[in-house]
Amino acid sequence: MLFFLLPKGNGAFVGNTNTNWFCDLWEERNVGIVLASSSPRRRELLERLQIRCEVCPSGIDETIAGRPADAAVQNAISKAVDVHRHHSQKLVIGADTVVVYGSRVLGKPNSAGEAAEMLSILSGNQHKVITGVACVDSRTKSTFFEETSVWFRRLTDEDIQGYIGTGEPMDKAGAYGIQGIGGIFVERVSGCYYNVVGLPVPRLLAELERHFGFSFWKQRLQGSIWEAE
Repeated sequence: MLFFLLPKGNGAFVGNTNTNWFCDLWEERNVGIVLASSSPRRRELLERLQIRCEVCPSGIDETIAGRPADAAVQNAISKAVDVHRHHSQKLVIGADTVVVYGSRVLGKPNSAGEAAEMLSILSGNQHKVITGVACVDSRTKSTFFEETSVWFRRLTDEDIQGYIGTGEPMDKAGAYGIQGIGGIFVERVSGCYYNVVGLPVPRLLAELERHFGFSFWKQRLQGSIWEAE
């Protein structure tokens, strides 16, 4: 049975918290992970930890309505549930990242002009990066969000135009990628760096262990456990 509980005060929502059966399940058979995202950065973060996953992007329309954290979580759960319909025997991870400056949500730029506008807004200022994450299998849904503060140095016109010329800003929320050339604009970060890349891996692993019986070190030793077929 799938159900939701109200937020616990730490950005987390969870249904069905009994994980003993799931620990046994991982022992008995090979269960794969599906990443409901087209982001190569999220897949790379998992693969760096030798957690293999199948990629199956969702086709749902994202929302930016309401509080940014709520919208990010809603988008993440919508993606995960949508993809889980076609991968019912696997665990599906959905994620959505938004960049927020003041009350304004900065999505992916639709043009070079929009990218320039976003970078000008972030120049010399602090902004927040929020990633909503949802993990869904046949019995459990768990969601949470992570928030990180980022400070940009002041950018020149040459910085902005030169960066746009690389093409890097065009598929990224807020028009920059901290793991790429855009990282040279960042003065400091408060919070999870991986969250700014697009997937708060430390928190994700903790949630998987807590609600799904996933052990990072055990899966490395056993090799096949949690690897996609």
